[in-house]
Amino acid sequence: MTSYLYELPTTGAISFGDFLYDKSASYISEISDTTEARANLRAALKESKRTDEKDFLRLVKVLDDYIPKLCGIIAAVNAGEVVVKAEPIFSWRTTLSDTLFHSSPRLSVPSLAAELAFTLLTYAFALSNMARAVVASLGAYEFERGISDAERKVKDERLGFAVTLLCKAAGIFEYIAKEVIADWDAAREKAVAAGMQCPNPPDLSREVLIGLSKTALADAQNLAVRKLLTRAAFDSTVTPGPPLPKSHPSPALAAKLHLECAALYSSARALVKNPGASRPAVSPQSSKSKFRLGIGKDKSSSGGAQESSADEVVPELRRYLADEVLLHQALAHKWLGVDAGENTQQGAGTAVGFLDWARKDLDELRGGASGVHIGVATDRERDMREARKVRVQVEAESVGVFYKGYKRMNDSMSFQPVPPQADLQASIPAGRMAVTIRPYTRPVPAFGPGSPDYVQQYAEALDALALEDQSEDQTATPSPPPLPPAAAATTSRAPVGNYAGAGSYF
Repeated sequence: MTSYLYELPTTGAISFGDFLYDKSASYISEISDTTEARANLRAALKESKRTDEKDFLRLVKVLDDYIPKLCGIIAAVNAGEVVVKAEPIFSWRTTLSDTLFHSSPRLSVPSLAAELAFTLLTYAFALSNMARAVVASLGAYEFERGISDAERKVKDERLGFAVTLLCKAAGIFEYIAKEVIADWDAAREKAVAAGMQCPNPPDLSREVLIGLSKTALADAQNLAVRKLLTRAAFDSTVTPGPPLPKSHPSPALAAKLHLECAALYSSARALVKNPGASRPAVSPQSSKSKFRLGIGKDKSSSGGAQESSADEVVPELRRYLADEVLLHQALAHKWLGVDAGENTQQGAGTAVGFLDWARKDLDELRGGASGVHIGVATDRERDMREARKVRVQVEAESVGVFYKGYKRMNDSMSFQPVPPQADLQASIPAGRMAVTIRPYTRPVPAFGPGSPDYVQQYAEALDALALEDQSEDQTATPSPPPLPPAAAATTSRAPVGNYAGAGSYF
């Protein structure tokens, strides 16, 4: 397994010039450029939807071009340099809303805040999918017999690049939840107060966004564990089972990393299961109990402020998280058992206990008991299930080899009792992180307040004003200072002669 594969949204066409008024005529070309950049984004998303070969790198570049321009529009509006003539309505097709036929509902959402939130959400989806594509291009290189150390190093670096992409995606999800959703909530309250229809999809729920951030971070941690074990993977394949090859890193460290993965996935699953816990009650209808038929829409029709989107997250994401929790718990139990068998004199019994626990977890995962696998699976979910099935089979074979080896050792040499599962549970350590989230910083606006050109023009204007003041000071004739009274009286008298004693009066 690599990471979760997100369905990318699509969006409708819009022209920023239709709802923005540039009173100073300073942003005419910039507004037009922003409309063009958004049209490019719409075209890229539609193309990605139609084709099987996804070019996520191109989509990321298109988003990198559009987001600074969108930030420029927002900055100009906030500064009052551009006026919003009418509330803009943006059309986005959500991808996380649970519907009966797995069709992505198209929603009309007001405000620039909603546009920024959906754009950044798409950006994070694209980065996560690009990381998955990078990993898929590597294949199972750690098990290739003819690979050289130089080739392995190059592919390890590519694997590290995928980890970086996922950490960036985690930072974007977190940024939307902490910085953008507050503006969206305020805009939504304003729209509802004006009697407008204003959906509140789970895609724009703080809980779901934080859950997605944890999911991306857990996916990155999962790849980091793989990168840690690539050097020893081939040696372990040649000589499977105990004892571990010398190239193998600490099994206790591997166990702690998997435990942290399981904790992150578990936390993410809990968050996405209840996406509406922190949503503001902006309409009377939102506090009423609702009967959902599973088609992703509320059946109430009393007023324009009704909820028009599904309240639940797609089950395939929830099943993915549930399966990943069980998988990484099994892998943690595996490495805890190996650590006990490798590093303690009398740990064979404990090793057998942990490895038997891991076998049961993997058998449960193969049987599909970790989640409620009901309903129609999408092609994406079937692909992810197949990839997980392959990994579970490989891990089950590895666990079986270690289990037989340590059980044979315990039955013939150590004769240690196998601890019950409750005692094993009490000895499980805390998890450990191998990656960190990469906080997202909103890019500098391409134009308007805060942009480099705007700051430079402001600085040049200040310099010109300072030079003008200095020039005025140099050219102006200063008035003579007032004379003292005695000197003033002297200068008012008649001229004094040159004779001896002139000017002296006795």
